[in-house]
Amino acid sequence: MQIGPHKLRNNLIVAPMAGVTDRPFRQLCKTMGAGMAVSEMVASNSLLWGSEKTLRRANHEGEVDPIAVQIAGADPRMLAEAAKYNVDAGAQIIDINMGCPAKKVCNVYAGSALLQDEALVARILGAVVAAVDVPVTLKIRTGWNRDNRNGVRIAKIAEDSGIAALAVHGRTRADLYEGDAEYDTIAAIKQAVTIPVLANGDVDSPRRARQVLEYTKCDGLLIGRAAQGRPWIFREIAHFLATGEELAPPSDGEVCATLVGHLENLYGFYGEQQGVRIARKHLGWYAKDRSENAAFRAVVNRAESAAEQLRLTRDYFNSLGKGLALAA
Repeated sequence: MQIGPHKLRNNLIVAPMAGVTDRPFRQLCKTMGAGMAVSEMVASNSLLWGSEKTLRRANHEGEVDPIAVQIAGADPRMLAEAAKYNVDAGAQIIDINMGCPAKKVCNVYAGSALLQDEALVARILGAVVAAVDVPVTLKIRTGWNRDNRNGVRIAKIAEDSGIAALAVHGRTRADLYEGDAEYDTIAAIKQAVTIPVLANGDVDSPRRARQVLEYTKCDGLLIGRAAQGRPWIFREIAHFLATGEELAPPSDGEVCATLVGHLENLYGFYGEQQGVRIARKHLGWYAKDRSENAAFRAVVNRAESAAEQLRLTRDYFNSLGKGLALAA
């Protein structure tokens, strides 16, 4: 798959997720087979650019190309300036957020709230594309609500505005993350435009990935929540799409080694105190499908330091009786 001048290793992309797709998580998913990963959204308000949070989100040191940064806002001029700011900071692809359904985002008319105003969508896309010399992509939902699924019209506006690729989540803003994603609108969008289209929503297994690609005829997939605590889903899907065969799940030893490496990268990126706090949700996600979930959550709740968190994590996996030399 290609976005502008960037030829990706495959068509599997990590979806931007606030509070999740920080640099350590993006790097891990790329190591585990993702073709690209999109950052957490960066606010377009220039007053926030000097904040610790924004500066950290603009830190791409050591990150595998291409570096894709998502921006959010509702003002065309401010979004154009945000795009230039992030390109100057190293972004090689700018992604515009018109898919987030969160109230705090939609209440300021950003995210998926923008789908209600197609004229404003056109002004925003035109302003951002004109402001930078890197590819600009767009993430949307199928519409504002089920009575207003205007994804096809938005997609045509995107194509006419010079958007390089479009990702579509198969729910409306009103659906939030409830119910099942629907792919009919995504398939209609793919038929309506010639730019690459990525399907998003409920892609949680290799077989579902193949089904969604075959049904929608999309060029690739955007995978979000299914990668939380399971970053190896990218290599599993890539292998299945290439061979038709399912990879064996990672051993407990590999899971432990992956998790320990992820924790250490979080401490290095955020500092120990904040890294330990942020690591707790990842520990919970790694455990969510395990029968020993309750015991593993004890690790999340008890650890107050990096050393303790790592020790409890290793002790937990060692207690499974698997002889996990990899994590030693």
